[in-house]
Amino acid sequence: MRIRPVLPGELGVLQEIERAAGEVFRDIGMAEIADAEPFPADVLEAYRRVGRAWAACDEADRPVGYLVAEPVDGWLHVEQVSVHPRAAHRGLGRALLAYAGERAREEGLSGLTLTTFTHVPWNAPYYERLGFRVVPVDRLTPGLRAIRAREAELGLDRWPRVCMRRP
Repeated sequence: MRIRPVLPGELGVLQEIERAAGEVFRDIGMAEIADAEPFPADVLEAYRRVGRAWAACDEADRPVGYLVAEPVDGWLHVEQVSVHPRAAHRGLGRALLAYAGERAREEGLSGLTLTTFTHVPWNAPYYERLGFRVVPVDRLTPGLRAIRAREAELGLDRWPRVCMRRP
């Protein structure tokens, strides 16, 4: 498995990965998440253009997972990390997060942040196993508060969510 920057012609593949990865939410009663549209190509392109979109690739160098992130309040905020189900359970998500952590370190950022569902086994419990810790609401930075407000507007707070960080 190789992690590399996303190439211009791969944005549609990233959208397919996100759609496929979202299907598992249907099985736990979160059909709205499964049915949500992936990031539009122009949004993915913006991440790619500034060097903040990375793909985990198979032996043929085809993306099977990806991560996009942006700096928020001195941390690298993971906006999306998805792995195609047929490539799941091979450590690709962990590898993508480790890669993003290295990029954050190289840029002098404090570490990684993300927002996630608390009761979904492959969300908060998974990130806790990888060293992420919940950020108490009263300790959210302005940028994280803005992200959480945007998520609430999108209806994501129908299910419990938290911010997490890993130095």
